[in-house]
Amino acid sequence: MSRFKQAMIRFFAGRYGVDSLYRFCFVLWLILAATNMFVGSKILYVLELLVMFWMFFRCFSKNIVKRSAENQKYLAIVGKIKDFFRLKRNKWRDRKTHSYRKCPSCHATLRFPKVKGEHDATCPRCKNPFHFKI
Repeated sequence: MSRFKQAMIRFFAGRYGVDSLYRFCFVLWLILAATNMFVGSKILYVLELLVMFWMFFRCFSKNIVKRSAENQKYLAIVGKIKDFFRLKRNKWRDRKTHSYRKCPSCHATLRFPKVKGEHDATCPRCKNPFHFKI
């Protein structure tokens, strides 16, 4: 093994590396760079540099616990956004066969078959019984 390869292995050992937040920053950087090619703004150029610096800082950081916590926060935000759109898609898909109601106690969204009349239900999350009408 060459000295260069050994030096590179020692340098990258213990570094955080690439994660979901890094990939998001990379796509953001590509969008900023492509936009700046057509617009030619100094503000976009500075934003490109900041995103690129933060991206590489996170990738080469040795503080793995902190970078992992940042990534978990990012994944939690993205998860909430995905859940919102997944619920909208499911509501649209099930609009003829099912009705969606929120639990009055914990505000969980529950799906019920579309059967006209008054119904009693128990929330599976908080075990709160409630009454609703379709």
